Amino acid sequence: MAHRVLIPTPLRPYTGQQDAVEVDGGTVGEVLATLTSRYADLRRHLYAEDGKLRHFVNVYVNDDDIRYLDREATALKAGDTISIVPSVAGGSAASDTSTSPELTNAEIERYSRHLILPEVGIDGQRRLKGARVLCVGAGGLGSPAALYLAAAGIGTLGLIDFDAVDVSNLQRQIIHGTPDIGRSKLASARARLSALNPEIRIETHETKLSSANALALFKEYDVILDGTDNFATRYLVNDACVILRKPNAYGSIFRFEGQASVFATTEGPCYRCLFPEPPPPGLVPSCAEGGVLGVLPGVIGTIQATETIKLILGAPGTLIGRLLLYDAWSMRFRELKVRRDPECPVCGDRPSIRELIDYEQFCGVTPQAGVSASASAGVEETTVEQLKARLDAGLPTFVLDVREPHEYQICRIPNSILIPLGQLGTRLSELPNDGREIVVHCKMGGRSAKAVKLLKDQGVDAKNLTGGVLAWIDRVDPSQAKY
Repeated sequence: MAHRVLIPTPLRPYTGQQDAVEVDGGTVGEVLATLTSRYADLRRHLYAEDGKLRHFVNVYVNDDDIRYLDREATALKAGDTISIVPSVAGGSAASDTSTSPELTNAEIERYSRHLILPEVGIDGQRRLKGARVLCVGAGGLGSPAALYLAAAGIGTLGLIDFDAVDVSNLQRQIIHGTPDIGRSKLASARARLSALNPEIRIETHETKLSSANALALFKEYDVILDGTDNFATRYLVNDACVILRKPNAYGSIFRFEGQASVFATTEGPCYRCLFPEPPPPGLVPSCAEGGVLGVLPGVIGTIQATETIKLILGAPGTLIGRLLLYDAWSMRFRELKVRRDPECPVCGDRPSIRELIDYEQFCGVTPQAGVSASASAGVEETTVEQLKARLDAGLPTFVLDVREPHEYQICRIPNSILIPLGQLGTRLSELPNDGREIVVHCKMGGRSAKAVKLLKDQGVDAKNLTGGVLAWIDRVDPSQAKY
């Protein structure tokens, strides 16, 4: 019996870019076995070395997590759809209106379209005015979320960020403009939000969120909106929210796909219930490597803002216990159930994590002092200056580019050969065996480090180009465009 398996964007390079495949099998395990036999490179992304499904990959039959069915022994019937969902870096009770601030005449006029909604009204708008919301990040997700929360009249809006505006941000981070390039994101965001709504209070925290400061920062707010872009901070936000019992309006994005939910409420699951462990470093590309459709964070960030407002109003129908999946390219929304895990180490019945931990170590992203991440993983490296010297000297060198074809069109190292990472395992015969030194590169060095590791496992010696083609452009050939 054939079943439809939905392939998420990060795994499509290993299925020939197909978003769905038909696979025979009577159980989930049989379907996955056939799938990974057909697409061999997919197996290491779904299964650990011990043969068990990785903890950062969830499998659903229709809208049910197989962990709460019969796991891989779950029997399938005609028409069932299997979804692979990898991780991609009490609700807030309505406040007591007796302590909520009154609305001024100017605010009544500003929020009049809210006030004529029976579900909001004067009392609801007073709750919004008395609420304190913290946006972690003023980037892709934080931009639309903060704009709409400010426009809605959230009385105190906090922002955490420590980055500056870069020209590449402007394709999606709509709170910033061209004149803000090089400016602190928080300064830029504050100016834009103040211009949008001078009635609200804006609090900025120009710092990197860490285990040392998260609890102190979060405790002053009613709802935390997670606009982070890395796994270490995402787990930190989750655990801090659980410990403080603060609702977490969650969102994440990658390429054309987004996820949204509400975590860390007393009656619902937390992020760790869905993804107990992060993927190994480099396995899931960042948006800087994989790209992101500019309007995608607008959709997901707006959903996060919507859920935040509903939490403050005490509205029913929030995303507690539900994971909303959005595919912008096919314009489809899907919804999956998320259950609280009684064994969850943070929000379970017997939690083992009662204080914040070292999240970079937990996510495996802390290299040894003075050693790059790829070198600490046992991958040999070379610099762009060393590569330039080899090429200038005419030494035998094979430069392998493991990016995608559309990236290769933007910029490239001269005479490099393109074999995308997802195809490398099946195209090893195209690599030289004549003694030439193989230097592998991608955009910044992450994918190429994985490629060097793959080659090493196949008995092929290669070096990773530190910093990738961007380092080449910065330090060797600045005439080329960066992306």
